[in-house]
Amino acid sequence: MTESGLPFSPVYAPADLEGWNAAEHLGEPGDFPFTRGVYPTMYTGRPWTMRQYAGFGTAAESNERYRQLLEAGTTGLSVAFDLPTQMGYDSDHPFAHGEVGKVGVAIDTIDDMRVLFDKIPLDKVSTSMTINSPAAILLLLYQLVAEEQGVPGAALNGTIQNDVLKEYIARGTYIYPPAQSLRLVTDIFTYCRSEIPRWNTISISGYHMAEAGATPSQEIAFTLANGVEYVRAAIASGQHVDEFAPRLAFFFVARTTLLEEVAKFRAARRIWARIMRDEFGAKDPKSMMLRFHTQTAGVQLTAQQPEVNMVRVALQALGAVLGGTQSLHTNSYDEAIALPTEKAARLALRTQQVLAYETDV
Repeated sequence: MTESGLPFSPVYAPADLEGWNAAEHLGEPGDFPFTRGVYPTMYTGRPWTMRQYAGFGTAAESNERYRQLLEAGTTGLSVAFDLPTQMGYDSDHPFAHGEVGKVGVAIDTIDDMRVLFDKIPLDKVSTSMTINSPAAILLLLYQLVAEEQGVPGAALNGTIQNDVLKEYIARGTYIYPPAQSLRLVTDIFTYCRSEIPRWNTISISGYHMAEAGATPSQEIAFTLANGVEYVRAAIASGQHVDEFAPRLAFFFVARTTLLEEVAKFRAARRIWARIMRDEFGAKDPKSMMLRFHTQTAGVQLTAQQPEVNMVRVALQALGAVLGGTQSLHTNSYDEAIALPTEKAARLALRTQQVLAYETDV
């Protein structure tokens, strides 16, 4: 049985495929239903975006780590914010006491955002920001800092998580009621289409459900159900599906159950393509593509013998690559103990770089 409780055979023979047209069901890479990937050449033309998730207590400390990662070869940044920022509180608010800077960087003002991205060319770097309820505010601060660098919104490339439904399900950093939260999400869709057209307006996330105990099949089920709700809300707000759907993105975990994880990613692409075409009438192929970021499984890291985590992360990353991810974060081996050291973060990045060099998928 797989981790999801599904039966599988130790060996499959040609007879197991009797009556199953592989060409019809699988399709070619880059073609509907995108089982084998959303692009025809996948990683033969260029590798996935190597994006390491990081955020320290202060903007200056985080900026130093981002510049270290860029110098080491990352091709994208991923910003971790502290809990007060995620909940919309300033660092000096009484509710923020004891939580400032503990799980990410504290951003209270545009000055903090200026320091966070100091000497980082925002027209050349793709930035992901793990922020949900206050996503509109943090995205605007980022856009304003970019404009101060002389970079217009049309040149910005990146993602905001902006997935408040999974906050109700698995994390809890929501501020507003669901209906009002959904309105903010769809307003961001509209704003970005006109002001930041290359920006991914949401990262519909299964990672957090998986870390909270969901099986691979449950992770996909909950995530796609949330995705359907966002599409419905955007259409109800007056947007056409092909106006906003090409900028939707997803976020999944990669565990050590290699084959099931690869199958999970392929199945998710097939299901989403059919939902968008058949339920919502999408015509643009980009509206039917499930593009996703992957992070290796933090819940599978151990504080005991942490060096073994390097093996776990390498196996998890291989599953993400073979599953066709568009970007990847590899956990540092010491994350079960504390914030990653510079050495551990560099080694996590090198794991991706070795996979990119050795794997031509």
